[in-house]
Amino acid sequence: MERKTIMLACAAGMSTSLLVTKMKKAAEERKLDAEIFAVPVSEANQYAEDKNVDVVLLGPQVRFMLPQFESDLASKGIPVAVIPMTDYGMMDGEKVISLAEKLMN
Repeated sequence: MERKTIMLACAAGMSTSLLVTKMKKAAEERKLDAEIFAVPVSEANQYAEDKNVDVVLLGPQVRFMLPQFESDLASKGIPVAVIPMTDYGMMDGEKVISLAEKLMN
């Protein structure tokens, strides 16, 4: 299976760092070869332009930006979704990885 790139975008790119760690652990347990990282929303489009991103997940605090991201990334065929508030709040890496996998398939 090819390596997948999962990008999380949040207000500053820092509040998701713990979630990224938990997602990496969940991906490892599932034998999913994935690069998972977080960036501030202000840099997300540039990262999507420069890297071969497979899916973009938005932090709940920037959910209002979903239509903009969908529009910006549609031409690249990159799916975008908002991380559910409960999964984000609980830092549930397992559920967020499941969401990413569903969007990539």
